Amino acid sequence: MSVDIPTSLVRIARTVEPAAARDNRPLYKSRFFTIEPLLTPPELSGGDDRKDTIRVLIADDHALVVEALRFMLVRESDIAVVGCAFDGRAAVERALEHTPDIVLLDYLMPVLNGIEAAEQIRERVPGAAVVMLSSSSDPNHIVRAMRAGVAGYVPKSGKRLDILRAIREVAAGRRYLHPAVSDQVLAILMRGEPALDAAELLSPRERQVLRLIAEGHTTSEIAAQLSLSPRSVETYRARVMDKLDVHDVAGLVRFAIRYGISPLD
Repeated sequence: MSVDIPTSLVRIARTVEPAAARDNRPLYKSRFFTIEPLLTPPELSGGDDRKDTIRVLIADDHALVVEALRFMLVRESDIAVVGCAFDGRAAVERALEHTPDIVLLDYLMPVLNGIEAAEQIRERVPGAAVVMLSSSSDPNHIVRAMRAGVAGYVPKSGKRLDILRAIREVAAGRRYLHPAVSDQVLAILMRGEPALDAAELLSPRERQVLRLIAEGHTTSEIAAQLSLSPRSVETYRARVMDKLDVHDVAGLVRFAIRYGISPLD
């Protein structure tokens, strides 16, 4: 799997003390990876107990990115990292648990993609604002994210200062668009054009079924996860294929990856 990580974050990650040299803290485990957890506050947090400290939750399914972002942010006196998550559903759960000011959220996430997670976070944790990180610079994807309630966008090709600026601008109640994409995105928004995103043709349930198909689950596994009958899953799959004019599973997988419904693994 190819991981698009800014050079600045790679340099930061290389300075982090190897896990083998640390004490025997428990590990986070998932079917995607195993990673040493964040230190528990106040040992980890960075920032301090001031009321103006920006409380940040990091959500990305790549362990190196999470560790690099954490290491970068805790060095800032006005920022405290309150937790991390490695898939979209966990991001929503951690946001409910920690009520952060900012959720730094990857666009391509397993279980729930970044758009779905952002929608749920904005609905269930109104005080949390979402800053999205993405390897995609497609303005239609960014417009879709903003319409889902995302307040800031930074490409993963951006620099350390871009991420810090986005966090501080959004925490102050403003929106932030990286200069590399701002003109194209604002042009779409000002003209009132719809984001050209075929994924919006699908219902939430159809997107769930599509995501699970793209992740390689069988019909019976999808049925069990969504509390549906296998026949209902087949019906949803047929509807998705019809709406998208796609005629095989390989085409569904390509569509899901292209539109951020499922990450590229």
